[in-house]
Amino acid sequence: MSTTHSKRYPAAFHPTTTTLVIVAGALVLSAAMGIRQTFGLFIGPFSFDRGVPVTQIAFAIALHNLVWGFAQPFAGTAADRYGSAPVVAFGATTFAAGLGLAAVAPGGALLIVGMGLLVGIGVSCTTFGVVLPAVGRIASPEKRSLAMGLVSAGGSAGQVLMVPLVQGIRLHAGIATSLFVLAFVMLLVAPLGIVLDRRAPTPAGAQPQEAPAIPLRAVFAQAARNRGYLLLTLGFFTCGFQLAFIATHLPEYLTLCHMPLGLGATALALIGLFNMAGSWACGWLGGRFRQHYVLGWLYLLRSATIGVFFVLPKSATSVVLFAAVMGLTWLGTVPLTSGLVAKVFGTRHLGSLFGICFLSHQIGSFLGAWLGGLVFDLTGSYSLLWEATVVAGVLAAMLHFPIDDTAASAPAPRAGPARA
Repeated sequence: MSTTHSKRYPAAFHPTTTTLVIVAGALVLSAAMGIRQTFGLFIGPFSFDRGVPVTQIAFAIALHNLVWGFAQPFAGTAADRYGSAPVVAFGATTFAAGLGLAAVAPGGALLIVGMGLLVGIGVSCTTFGVVLPAVGRIASPEKRSLAMGLVSAGGSAGQVLMVPLVQGIRLHAGIATSLFVLAFVMLLVAPLGIVLDRRAPTPAGAQPQEAPAIPLRAVFAQAARNRGYLLLTLGFFTCGFQLAFIATHLPEYLTLCHMPLGLGATALALIGLFNMAGSWACGWLGGRFRQHYVLGWLYLLRSATIGVFFVLPKSATSVVLFAAVMGLTWLGTVPLTSGLVAKVFGTRHLGSLFGICFLSHQIGSFLGAWLGGLVFDLTGSYSLLWEATVVAGVLAAMLHFPIDDTAASAPAPRAGPARA
């Protein structure tokens, strides 16, 4: 006999299990994303205290974005196949090791290995490409976009908390202590991947149904032929480019504009605070409107905000308003993009397909962070990069509006062994 709750909620969509997975996902994202958003605070100290050129520091930060992007498809595929628990544990430990190495790095080479290579591998296993697919599989289709938005919003709490925490520790105890504290935080979230793998118990008498095996090569080939997926992947480049440039170089840019010391850290914290509301709102909008239209308008709003901030005189008020509006549009692209991939291709290979899409995002992140430092060293100004972020956002919007979000038919399952 069926129970009441099994009639209302299929095993995979049980509300209690979904809530636990959302909370665990938000905590993992909060630690990983909050920590990486603090890296811009170290550009000045590494340069002045340890004599590391700004270009090398920016390259280390940029490299972790690039490594993150190239490692993300592998991390997503591993989580699809083996579950989130081993992937998150490995990633959190590697992330912590990278931070520890950066803490003791006397120069640019070890800083690039720690904050660049190791952090990049670690963050690929502890952020969107692993966490959001776990949430997408456990949430019902009609609530999937909202659930992903909630996780992204909860993850923003880390940025709100970590930026002022790191700023305070760094000012009173130095670079090394603040990085070791961040490494300890990553180790604390390592076991939470176990919760991401939770599944509601199957009702008595019901048999779990295995989806037919589909070769991953066939899944990737189908995505490569899908025009909407290609447009989405290209457009996601802009998100990474804009966010990495602002997160990495905004504090230093405000210093050049003679803004009060610490205003850059305040701006980054405000971006995280308002992103909590923005990510939830984007997830909510994605459940009620076509997600590619919401993405298109979001890119236009973000570009207009950047353009207005760049051309207007700088003041504490303008910085706060800029941070607030940017926060509302900051990571809202992620639940919308991953939700759109799930809508078209389903959730079975969501980690792998979103990982490929996210690679484009991280190539943009690499260029946004690295070119910011390079252009500044060459010209003494960030003006060219501010202008580039505006143009890139308009182009991204034009790529998203024509996307076809019709569900794709599944590729043929793997053929069984031939009979004699």
